[in-house]
Parts: sequence; C-alpha cells; structure tokens
Amino acid sequence: MLRTHTCGELRISDINKEVVLAGWVQRVRNKGGLIWVDLRDRYGLTQLIFEEGSGNLSLLEKAASLGREFVVQAKGTVIERAAKNDRIPTGDIEVRPHELNVLNPAKVPPFIIEDETDGGEDLRMKYRYLDLRRNVIREKLQLRHRMMQETRKYMDGEHFIEVETPVLIKSTPEGARDFVVPSRINPGEFYALPQSPQTFKQLLMVSGFDRYFQIVKCFRDEDLRADRQPEFTQIDCEMAFVEQEDILQTFEGLIRHLFATVKGVELGEVARMSYADAMKYYGNDKPDLRFGMPFSELNDLAQGKGFSIFDQAELVVGFCASGAGEYTRKQVDALTDWVRRPQIGAKGLVYVKCNADGTFKSSVDKFYGQEDLRAWADRMGAEAGDLMLILSGESAATRKQLSELRLKMGEDLGLRDRNVFKPLWVLDFPLLEWDEETQRYHAMHHPFTSPKKEDFGLLDSDPGSVRANAYDLVINGVEIGGGSIRIHDRGMQQTMFRHLGFTEEEAKAQFGFLMEAFEYGAPPHGGIAFGFDRLCAIFGGSDSIRDYIAFPKNNSGRDVMIDSPSPIAAAQLEELSISLAPKKS
Repeated sequence: MLRTHTCGELRISDINKEVVLAGWVQRVRNKGGLIWVDLRDRYGLTQLIFEEGSGNLSLLEKAASLGREFVVQAKGTVIERAAKNDRIPTGDIEVRPHELNVLNPAKVPPFIIEDETDGGEDLRMKYRYLDLRRNVIREKLQLRHRMMQETRKYMDGEHFIEVETPVLIKSTPEGARDFVVPSRINPGEFYALPQSPQTFKQLLMVSGFDRYFQIVKCFRDEDLRADRQPEFTQIDCEMAFVEQEDILQTFEGLIRHLFATVKGVELGEVARMSYADAMKYYGNDKPDLRFGMPFSELNDLAQGKGFSIFDQAELVVGFCASGAGEYTRKQVDALTDWVRRPQIGAKGLVYVKCNADGTFKSSVDKFYGQEDLRAWADRMGAEAGDLMLILSGESAATRKQLSELRLKMGEDLGLRDRNVFKPLWVLDFPLLEWDEETQRYHAMHHPFTSPKKEDFGLLDSDPGSVRANAYDLVINGVEIGGGSIRIHDRGMQQTMFRHLGFTEEEAKAQFGFLMEAFEYGAPPHGGIAFGFDRLCAIFGGSDSIRDYIAFPKNNSGRDVMIDSPSPIAAAQLEELSISLAPKKS
C-alpha cells in the first residue's frame, strides 16, 4: 500500500507513530525555513511540516517545489501540533516527513479546489473530476451513498427482492418523450430507454415475486430544470396482494427509516390530503405544509359590491399572511409587481391590512366598508397585525397564481426552514385529464392506474370525474414519490386504453404482452417510485439535484466534460441504416 493511514484519521493518540500518507496538495505555506503543506484525500486533511533545521535541505527544497493538486506520498512521524486547529479532526497533530515522493505533478487547476471556490458552474461542470475533490460535493455523494445503503437495508428487512429489469425496451406513446436507440441487426427498428420499469415490475408480480424493488436509472427526453435530468434514479417498488393502505404504511416506514438513520430526525405524523383539497386550499398538488396560509374563497362576500374586477371573476380567493400587517406600501407594491410578472400572470393584487386597533386598511376601500372587510378577516382567520392578499380571475389560473404568491410569502417571512420536514400523502387524484390540443383524455399518472372501485360506474358516463387509486408523497412542497394500485384485469385494462384513445389494434401492439399476462393469474398489486436524486437533495438541504449526481448534465442536456451528445461517424450511421436530413439553411 502507498499509505498506512488516511489524511483524516490521525489523532493525538498517534503521536510518535511512523506513518505513510498519500493524497493531493491542498496548499503550501512557505515561510522560508519553515514550510507547511496541507495534504488532502477523501477522508480529510493532515498538515505536514518541513523545517530547515531538520538536516535534510533537499527535502525542504522538494516541499517548496510542490504545487496545488500535486499527488504526493509523505513518510514521517506524527507530532503534536504547536498551534492547534479545532476546525478539523486532525487539528491536534501534524506529520514531520523524512521522505517526500511526488507521485504525479499537476497543472494549476482552473479553479480553487476548496469549499469556497472561485469557479462558476459551467467551469466546474467542464472539470467535474476536479469539482468532485471539493468537500462540499464529496459530502453530497457520500450522503447519496448512505441513503442508497439504508434503502437496501430497509427493503431487505421488509422481504423485498432486488431485481434488475431491461434497459433496452419498447417505445410507448404515453408519458414524456423516449430516448431511442437504433438496432443494427434489426434495420429500421428501435429500442427505447426506460422512463420507468413499470410494465416489468407488474410482470414480476404476475410471476409471483410479491415484493420487488430496484434502485434504477431511468431516462426522459424532456425540458430540463434544476430538479430534472435526462437520466435520473428511482427507488422503484411493487407489492402484490395489497391495498392502498398497505403501500402507504410500508413506504412511510421507508421514509421514516431514512430520516432516522441518515439525518437523525424522527418524523412526526405524515398528514394525508385529497387532491381536491390540495388544489382548493393550496393551489397545487404538492403543498408545502411547513407553514399555513390556506386559501379562503370570497365570492359570496366580495361580489356584488360594485367592484367590477371581482364581480366579473370566476373565483375570488385569498390567504392571510400572519404578522405581515406591518408591510409598507412599497413592499405591497413590490408584491403586486411580482404577481404581474409574465411567469405568474396575475392582473393585480388586492390587499387588506389588519390594524392593531381592529380596523382595516385596504386597496379597495372605495368599494368595501369595515364590516365587509371584517367578514373577509373572519373567513380567513385574520387577526390584528396580519395581511390579507386576494387574487381573482379564472379559477385554475388564479389558484396557481395564488399558490406561487403563498410560497413567496412563506420564503420572505422565513417560514420555509430547511431543517423542518413536513411529509404529506396526497390521495385520490383524477384518473384522467382532458387535453384540449389532442381533444382526448390522457392518464394523469399512467394507463395502468386503477380507478377507485366506487367510481368504476362513471368511466363511461363521466370519465373526467373518476378518481384514481393513486397517491403521491410530498415533503416540503416537493413531490418525492408517486404510485398507484394497478389494474390487474384484462377487461378493465382494455376499457382504460379505450378511454385513452387507443384502438384495439394499437393497444395490442403496444401492450398486448401485459394484457395476455393478466389472463394467467395476475394478483392485485400496486407500487410506488421515489425520485432518489430529489430525495437526496431534500436531505442535503438543496434545491438542485445536480450536486448529488456524480456526472450531471447541464440545462441543455449536455455533458460539457466529455462533450456529449456529439455527432457520430457516417460509417456508424450507415451501419445503423440511418440517414440524416440535411440541415435547414
């Protein structure tokens, strides 16, 4: 071995030991006849000391010639450090080398490889292998590793079996765009990379593997954001002979286990809320419950008073921001400008301040008297010192706009604490949603989700009102997992495909293998998939998932380090029977 110890393990109890360390030079501090070298590896940092009076001048000269990120080996004696550093675990000791070997010199790195770096994101992504040397990135990947191991430990303890499913599969028309892979030996035909192992895990239930899981790579060719990557990782799970409550209890257990073992946090109650209530009271299907501010509808109180903006609106709705009654006119105007931005799209904002003396001051005093505003306050639960904020317009758009405003107020008032975790099950999603562009229904989750039993009869008469036997797990306003009880009957699956606009021939061509499998004794089954990258980011207190992925893509889906995607040779294209259309001038 090129080392006897790592750079993070030596302590005061190791004084006088002869040790061999190897790692990267973090920095060199040269005081002439005294040189300190900080040596770093993934385990930590140890200070080396070279002194002029040690009788080895060539060793001092060699230390002086070291540059940042040189890979070196040092053999020496552990001594007590004169000026101790309580900020690092090895701060009580240092090593006095009697031998120093340069294992590999290094060019000056393009950015400082420290926690506080001078490298921008694009530069760090280009040299990701250097960025990964920084503690802040390494710690995020160590968190990911720990969560992966604890997931496997919990799932094994619950008798799940980990099964790998194929990566080269069949393209399907539902969901996001597929990444496709041409087949050389089947000219003109293509595989697709899986958006999820959905059909395979259902087939495993038919096969009698009643508890399956997989930490699996999935692929979606979609527009990217901070919390999306073209390739991402899921904790993919399926169970047979279960109902919805069994799924919720089992995977609530997984989340509790991860929080307890990885973060040392005991989760409180995991709340439950219907999709309808989430939309009504919070304006989205993944509400952040770290703070209140539920919506209150005001149509019956605010309309018919001569204020045309409210009178003409489909919905008048608002919330109470507790303690924000001291907002100045300038601050309220800034909020109005914020909701008018194109990204939000509101036409304006009505505010009501609840004064300490029990009176109200609003932007619509011309139309509403004190008794009117007091009725609004009673509806919203507003008290002295609070601020009521109200929007109006078309129902769905207004709820979405108010949801964004609620999140902003939560942030501005310091209510979105990253060290507080509020999990929530959202239940009873619509099974289908209407698409105006295609003039047909689409599955809100996927076409294998079972309707609620009590809604079966509505599939033909009122398909838009049918609720799905589906559930999402939300933490702090972020969806981290979703799943459903599946259809396990061929007839019901055919009915579902028909409502989604599939002809019988199309359904058979795409999913005939699954419907045939259902005829060989498919058990009732259901499952869930967790976005593992998002879960890691929540545990790490980050908005972006990129730093929890060793080699992520940028916002354009590019890996700037290896310059991918990239053109391939004409000979390869010919071998794959692919001809590229000429670029438009």
